[in-house]
Amino acid sequence: MDKINVIREVRELKTHLSYSKNIGFFFGAGTSCALKIPNVEQLTTGIEAKLTGEHLTNFQLVKTDLETLITPRKVNIEEILNQIRRIRELTGETIKEYQGVSGTNAKLLDKEICTIIYDIIAEKEKVADIDKTKKFFAWLSLLNRDFSKEIFTTNYDLIIEKSLEASQIPYFDGFVGSYEPFFWQESIDQFVSKNDLTQNWIRLWKIHGSLSWFWKEDPTTKAQKIIRIGKIENIKDEKNELVIYPSKEKYDSSKKQPFIAYFDRLKNYLLSGELLFVFSGYSFSDQHINEIIFNCLRQNNRLTVLVFFFQDSEVENLHKQTSSYMNLNVFGPTKAIINGNLGEWEYSASDLKPNEKPDSYWNTTDKKFTLGDFNKLVNFFITNSGKKEAIETIVK
Repeated sequence: MDKINVIREVRELKTHLSYSKNIGFFFGAGTSCALKIPNVEQLTTGIEAKLTGEHLTNFQLVKTDLETLITPRKVNIEEILNQIRRIRELTGETIKEYQGVSGTNAKLLDKEICTIIYDIIAEKEKVADIDKTKKFFAWLSLLNRDFSKEIFTTNYDLIIEKSLEASQIPYFDGFVGSYEPFFWQESIDQFVSKNDLTQNWIRLWKIHGSLSWFWKEDPTTKAQKIIRIGKIENIKDEKNELVIYPSKEKYDSSKKQPFIAYFDRLKNYLLSGELLFVFSGYSFSDQHINEIIFNCLRQNNRLTVLVFFFQDSEVENLHKQTSSYMNLNVFGPTKAIINGNLGEWEYSASDLKPNEKPDSYWNTTDKKFTLGDFNKLVNFFITNSGKKEAIETIVK
């Protein structure tokens, strides 16, 4: 396996960050996990522990059925939710059954699971230290003002919204209104012009839904639409269903809902010309998203993608899919993919220039690259920005 000089690559990384006028980000579960918000595996365990009676029985029927189809890894809550929604679809939410679970019970179980997810995540959010996220957005808001700043995320927690609002940084997510904010597709179909007041607002696209989104039925047409609700005192009192991890059926039937529009935005953004796009906490396990990314890497040679992984196994898995992409660089703890080549990090203190310190990206004791940890990545951005004091002021 090739050796890759970590000091040289970090210098290159710093140059990218310094000279790129247009920088976008994609956050996966790992970024929230770094703030002690449960990941999908932890949620799955937590939900099963809280379910009781018929809900627990039906949950385990669905889970056991999926375990015969999905091997060798564990079945997670997103896959279970998807299957429950298939049952709802197949049975028309009636007493008809699939694998022993009726459509009526599947609907009730879906709502119960989403309620538990809300409670588990909301409880963790209350005690989460959001200083790092606030610092990240303070850093991002101080970057070049010629381009809109776009964040795509699969996370449905509200950490990003809380961080932005705590620092009074304006953002936009495609919803408009104040009583029951509704999704306005036209607002994200086009990119804003340079003299638009909202150009420097941060764009937040939550492609797997959010703890603040709910399905609401129009009493006249009976059609479902998504509305955004602010702070909720008790999720159990909310009659409408939470919108998290939309199933395949929802993608297909939601042309005017956020999911399709957000995926179109991701594709158009990645094809929009010169762009540095950074992934943190995303494991590349969602093929729907991966197809868009890889297609855009092929079509736009002015697109540079940087991926920061917490585990080396993620680097190896991605290399099997991406060995031919020269505009994709991947950074793991001991392994990396640079210019399509998988290699191991090589570190030598003799390569450092005077006053050059590796602490912000390299653990000399463990001999590991540390930027796969979202907290360390934020520190790296701030340390190399030359705007540390301005960032601290915004956060305070």
